[in-house]
Amino acid sequence: MAKLYFYFASMNAGKSTTLLQADFNYRERGMTTMLWTAQLDDRSDDKAIESRIGLGADAHRFAPETDMWAEIMAAHKVEPLDCVLVDEAQFLSKDQVWQLARLADQAGIPVLCYGLRTDFQGELFPGSAALLGIADALVELKAVCHCGKKASMNLRVDESGKAVKQGAQTEIGGNDRYVALCRKHFSEALQ
Repeated sequence: MAKLYFYFASMNAGKSTTLLQADFNYRERGMTTMLWTAQLDDRSDDKAIESRIGLGADAHRFAPETDMWAEIMAAHKVEPLDCVLVDEAQFLSKDQVWQLARLADQAGIPVLCYGLRTDFQGELFPGSAALLGIADALVELKAVCHCGKKASMNLRVDESGKAVKQGAQTEIGGNDRYVALCRKHFSEALQ
């Protein structure tokens, strides 16, 4: 029976790397996969999904209006899919998460979603909230705070490294804009 999985973590926990490894494992066994990432994240020109350690792969890009069910089922009719992998899953809409659940439930295609749980203010992203609510399996990937504890929060910083307390929920960036911290150090940075 196919399932909807949500692999979540803070920044720098290896979510994209883990996704690419899972994709490699399926393909190495002769299986067909389909990769997706958010259209919003346009940091990479060459590869749609790129990890910090240099691995990358082409992927389809979803926007808020993308009908994931229709797009994936159209591809599935041309070449049967064994797995769908979604990076930056926090940017999915609630409806898109339900469409991915339908793929698992009705089409029998496992769906592996990877993303952040919370934003720079500790608030759930809409896609993450929906995945936390309905995914069959929740898997937390670990990142490490500078103190050695598990990093579960994402601190947004400005150009001088100072904590940003307000702003839009979504601002694309990497190590230059975000620092993964444990809850204690996250809270201290925001005080």
